[in-house]
Amino acid sequence: MSVTDLLPDDSLDAHALRVVKAVADAGSITAAARALGYSQPAVSQQLRRLERRAGMPIVERVGRGVRLTEAGRVLARHATAVTTALDAAAGDLAELRGLRAGRVRIAAFPSASSIVVPRVIAAVTARRPGVSISFVEAEPPEAVAAVREDRADIALTYSFPGDRRAQLDAAATGLSVTTVGADDTVVVVPAEHPAAAHDPVDLAQLAAERWIAGCPQCRGHLLEACSRAGFAPEIAFETDNYIAVENLVALGVGVAILPRMAVASLPLVAGIAARRLPATESRTLHVVTAGGAERVPAVGAALEAIGEVLAAHRHPVGGGPRG
Repeated sequence: MSVTDLLPDDSLDAHALRVVKAVADAGSITAAARALGYSQPAVSQQLRRLERRAGMPIVERVGRGVRLTEAGRVLARHATAVTTALDAAAGDLAELRGLRAGRVRIAAFPSASSIVVPRVIAAVTARRPGVSISFVEAEPPEAVAAVREDRADIALTYSFPGDRRAQLDAAATGLSVTTVGADDTVVVVPAEHPAAAHDPVDLAQLAAERWIAGCPQCRGHLLEACSRAGFAPEIAFETDNYIAVENLVALGVGVAILPRMAVASLPLVAGIAARRLPATESRTLHVVTAGGAERVPAVGAALEAIGEVLAAHRHPVGGGPRG
């Protein structure tokens, strides 16, 4: 059944779609009204009007709150694509009128927070002073979900060698996925370690070391990379805190693999060295958006800035990681 089948007598109201989506996200009519900047009676009236047109309930009472019915969930599922297309059309018209306004919401992985996102925000703000930008830090699965649920316009994500692209494609079904760059991975070792004399490093040199693992996706890459080098790593510690990782390495209790973005964001802790792994171990960077989102001027400007910043990161002045 299509959305138009639900509403045989009238065209679909974009405002009603936004209301249904807000109720789905917020979990109550009052919270949805607050998020939309409407009064609670106005949201209730919009829902009743939509129910009359659909000929079936859109929300149902559950305790003191409400939840969407099956018909409501159908409408909410289509809301992101429809409202994105409408925003793109409005953006095109704004460009024709010479306006410079809009908003873009970015979700990006933690190591991009220091290297990529601030530069993107600065570039977009300089070119389009009227554009409002917001940012939330999220690992790839959560960032993709934010786009799907219309909590973000752009998700900056990554995948490692060995990650199944099918997993990303499945998570982003119905969304647009574009590869936008790459980020080297580096091995972090004590400065006096023999591996510090090599660039790139052969991981087989580190088969006897104890390892520090990070987030689940980074841990998976560590296991895969070491397997390709012919050994299974002894994982002694786990932390997502890059500074903690560097301090553990400096104290000689383990070694680690980190993204270059992570080690480039701050000066290295004294007593350690960061050396590249072969280019085949680099992670691939992607942006995920709703289909057609690049036609929204603010989103398009942010995507252009992301491409420029990542190109500069890939070819930094002065060469590779510090040691």
